[in-house]
Amino acid sequence: MWCDTPYALDHSSGGTIRETDSILEDIRDFSCDFVEITGGEPLEQEPCIPFMTRLCDEGYTVAVETGGHVDISPVDTRVIRIMDMKCPGSGMMKRNRYANIDFLTARDEVKFVIADETDYLWAAEKIRRYELPTRCGGVLLSPVFGAISSAALAGWILRDRLPVRMQLQMHKFIWDPAARGV
Repeated sequence: MWCDTPYALDHSSGGTIRETDSILEDIRDFSCDFVEITGGEPLEQEPCIPFMTRLCDEGYTVAVETGGHVDISPVDTRVIRIMDMKCPGSGMMKRNRYANIDFLTARDEVKFVIADETDYLWAAEKIRRYELPTRCGGVLLSPVFGAISSAALAGWILRDRLPVRMQLQMHKFIWDPAARGV
């Protein structure tokens, strides 16, 4: 629920299986040094882990966005792990893998997607209980697009002086929210 790329979860709707070298060619053509892997759940794709290591070996700064339900410990420690923690409103709380918290480093981030004040209060409690601001490099709170206002979430954060960053899905403000590949 609330996946940025829900079409990536439907394996019957197309997609292309590609070799690592082919993907690397495309990355090199962009002439950038930061690569973020997301869409569906990258860590459920076995070749993803050695691919991220190869990117690091080639000098790229690499980040992976993960739903947090898959073990992050096999991921190369040079990779920035952006791990979701599913709030009550997502209906996916039972999938949270709390053991992953032990593997977080100062390079990593934890993200909570907030649908309402109940989600916010739940996230604030987890942030405090697990001391997330001292375990990882950033704690991000993001409003569910179209469910709550950004101002409401910002107000709760300020009210509670919660040591987090607020994040918006900028691509949904720049392009059509349903646009693919942006």
